[in-house]
Amino acid sequence: MARQQITPEQHSVRLLKVGEQVRHVISEILTRQQVHDATLSGHSVSVTEVRMTPDLRQATVYVKPLLGEDEEAVLKALRTNTAYFQKEVAQRLKLRFAAKIRFRADETFDEASRIDALLNDPRVQRDLDDEEKDGDED
Repeated sequence: MARQQITPEQHSVRLLKVGEQVRHVISEILTRQQVHDATLSGHSVSVTEVRMTPDLRQATVYVKPLLGEDEEAVLKALRTNTAYFQKEVAQRLKLRFAAKIRFRADETFDEASRIDALLNDPRVQRDLDDEEKDGDED
């Protein structure tokens, strides 16, 4: 029997679905404090995104501690307990292979704040106001 071909769109959707499932499992573990680690128990950690490799063997998990406090300590604790997370994700999702999990700090909030600060800079506001005035004269 011939193997059914998977289109790139289907493959992409599958990566997103599995990534979202992994995100939910890790979030649940952290919320219920199922990891016996003092650092993780003392912090609220948001799992903002999970990116899977096309073969589903690696997952990059982006996390952000609440208010960005003790980010390095939280990342170290997560990395120390990686084996536990990998085992739990594989068991709960019944994946053929246990995805290798890598924890990374989510920098998108910091980048968004930086862009927001730039846009609120008085010099940028002045330039934007000048453009609006030039557009009104047409």
